[in-house]
Amino acid sequence: MSDKQFLTEMAAALRARIAQLDSLEEQNTRDRAPVELDQSRIGRLSRMDALQGQAMAEAQGERRRLERLRIENAMARIEDGSYGECLRCSDDIAVARLEADPAIPICVVCAGSG
Repeated sequence: MSDKQFLTEMAAALRARIAQLDSLEEQNTRDRAPVELDQSRIGRLSRMDALQGQAMAEAQGERRRLERLRIENAMARIEDGSYGECLRCSDDIAVARLEADPAIPICVVCAGSG
């Protein structure tokens, strides 16, 4: 496979993941809505469950936002020609590592060194 074909496939995978994240974000909007304070409509324990669900939905939204940022950074690296290059040591990132996570910014050696 040529480098150009590989970059095209990685860019397509990154765009597909952004579409997934957008879809999940739309579905999750309802779960992050403010919890009603009226205990006559829902009990205290149900309200606590709803608050916990809201907090979990907000945390999931934050994780998706961070993943989207990683993907956008990877797309920028594709555009500027530095995709596949470790951000810490500038060595090449293994193709298998990029195929497993196209947005990965560092090589396995740097990832292991913390």
